[in-house]
Amino acid sequence: MAATKELLMLENFIGGKFLPCNSYIDSYDPSTGEVYCKVPNSGKEEIEAAVEAAREAFPAWSSQSPQGRSQVLNRIADLLEQSLEEFAQAESKDQAGLISPWNLPLYLLTWKIAPAIASGNTVIAKPSELTSVTAWMMCKLLDRAGVPPGVVNIVFGTGPRVGEALVSHPEVPLISFTGSQPTAERITMLSAPHCKKLSLELGGKNPAIVFEDAVLEECIPATVRSSFANQGEICLCTSRIFVQNSIYHEFVKRFVEATRKWKVGIPSDPSASMGALISKTHLEKVRSYVKKARAEGAQVLCGEGVDQLSLPPRNQAGYFMLPTVITDIKDDSCCMKEEIFGPVTCVVPFDNEEEVIQRANSVKYGLAATVWSSNVGRVHRVAKKLQSGLVWTNCWLIRELNLPFGGMKSSGIGREGAKDSYDFFTEIKTITVKH
Repeated sequence: MAATKELLMLENFIGGKFLPCNSYIDSYDPSTGEVYCKVPNSGKEEIEAAVEAAREAFPAWSSQSPQGRSQVLNRIADLLEQSLEEFAQAESKDQAGLISPWNLPLYLLTWKIAPAIASGNTVIAKPSELTSVTAWMMCKLLDRAGVPPGVVNIVFGTGPRVGEALVSHPEVPLISFTGSQPTAERITMLSAPHCKKLSLELGGKNPAIVFEDAVLEECIPATVRSSFANQGEICLCTSRIFVQNSIYHEFVKRFVEATRKWKVGIPSDPSASMGALISKTHLEKVRSYVKKARAEGAQVLCGEGVDQLSLPPRNQAGYFMLPTVITDIKDDSCCMKEEIFGPVTCVVPFDNEEEVIQRANSVKYGLAATVWSSNVGRVHRVAKKLQSGLVWTNCWLIRELNLPFGGMKSSGIGREGAKDSYDFFTEIKTITVKH
């Protein structure tokens, strides 16, 4: 009989120590559907302990010079092999609550922790219960980097239990949250009695606008990547592609051909372009949108229900889905209005500038957009009129991290970025132009 593999048991990190929890929940390996580790099912008791640890650490940490805090950040950066030095100049506030999502777990968590502690705050962070291991591993580096006990506290668990305990705690005056709009509404309601300062980086329904003078040899591979990178589980991913009528059919043909070349594979396969979605529940949600599109009369040209997914036997129960392209769909369809957050994109035709601007702006989100055109004057006209916090031109995801990052409308409030992390309420539009 084969030996049963012992599961990894995570612990909360409070006051510089790893502490067990009375209750645990399962965390699954998305590539197999099997339980991967046990995550603390924390609640009010653990948050109270973390707040107490942060409160005790705050006077000494906030009194340190910016140079002293910067040295600690540099040591963390060296250990994590990423540069956090640029966050090191700001004014201290108090304890900060940081809630990070599952799609880029270590990247987004460090993006929150770095500016918070660099400016003299102490923090209580809640990573997603679906992706907690990297945060737990990071905790092991904090003492080595010289972070004093209580400056960074990591409390694991679910949103309804530990997340709500954190955002409603009266001694946590600032909340930075990245995630979905419904959760942000709940956070806003719970924090309102305490008049907390909020930074909410939420979802998107990001359009790509492809004009007839776009260079398709550059546009198509970049738009495939912008649609399906990280399984479409990036808030900046493209999920609506508007293509000018004169090149629409050519674009669709070449786009579907390029999409079919993207390989869905297991984590150990270096040739894979995409992996598994985060959970079984999320996979079912994403698939449900494709079913709704079919029921509305839309055409699914490749991917879900059209092409065959090939996986090794051990991964058959994993949460994999092929990149899916939908056409012949109306603007009022839920697939064109709601954030799917998976490998699904809709391609629709348009006639002229004013029409496509109105259609691109017709959703509640306003995070990012991409304009493809060889006409610089058109680029600036269209970008100026798009209700979007960030507009790329003839490229995607080319970023200068010192620029503020954030959206408009239901895509959130506040800005994240090296020097403007807490510039919460200023609408700033940035345009990245590829030369």
